[in-house]
Amino acid sequence: MALSNNVIGCINFVAMLLSIPIIGAGIWLATEPDNSCVKLLQWPVIILGVLILIVALAGFIGGFWRIPWLLILYLIAMLVLIVLLACLVVFIYMVTIRGSGRPATNRAYLEYHLDDFSGWLRRRVQSSYKWDRIRSCLSSSSMCAELNQSYRMPQDFFNAHLSPLQSGCCKPPTQCGYTFVNPTYWISPIDTAADMDCLQWSNEQTQLCYSCDSCKAGLLANLKKEWRRADIILLITLVGLIWVYLIGCCAFRNAKTEDLFRKYKQGYT
Repeated sequence: MALSNNVIGCINFVAMLLSIPIIGAGIWLATEPDNSCVKLLQWPVIILGVLILIVALAGFIGGFWRIPWLLILYLIAMLVLIVLLACLVVFIYMVTIRGSGRPATNRAYLEYHLDDFSGWLRRRVQSSYKWDRIRSCLSSSSMCAELNQSYRMPQDFFNAHLSPLQSGCCKPPTQCGYTFVNPTYWISPIDTAADMDCLQWSNEQTQLCYSCDSCKAGLLANLKKEWRRADIILLITLVGLIWVYLIGCCAFRNAKTEDLFRKYKQGYT
């Protein structure tokens, strides 16, 4: 049984290592400016990663120090955490399955529309209370001011591949027909009735299109891209954890079988 316990300890050490990508994915999301403004996904991911680390550590201790009740607790808790991680992976995929940019005439960048995204994501930004806080956070960044340093000629700007946030928040929608002065200053709209965002645009550098639905859509498009990357990491880690868990279950069963066989031999002799 000592050998099996050592195997269980080593397996749980691998599970501890697998918690690192989960925690790392949460920390990465927290460092992204848009995610730090919204604060939706990073903390559930980090907390789940930390819990997996703690449970794997308990299994590691239980294996090497031969504490059966701790191993049983590990098996139950890890199963629950694996199910939660699987639910999180599926949830992220489902809420990000919709939403992508639309091409605009004679523009390299894409335009973003709020209705293209899932209802759950839209509800995170539609209430004025939530958006006021997010807008204040986004407008404090330098993402729009940086465009003025990079693009001075209209055609250079029209050929630029802007991020969803820059396209949605830093300029008016293309269909409004505003005239380019610089990336964050536009005049003389042709059709203010083309989109409600046409009326929301302001040349005030602290306002721009931060109140526009296109800005909310650009934020969701950015979140979708980053969440999908994190979801790939979580999915790969989930597969690894399932593999480790199944091996751990087999090792625990073998250890119990060896223990029963040893006791049987002792009783027989």
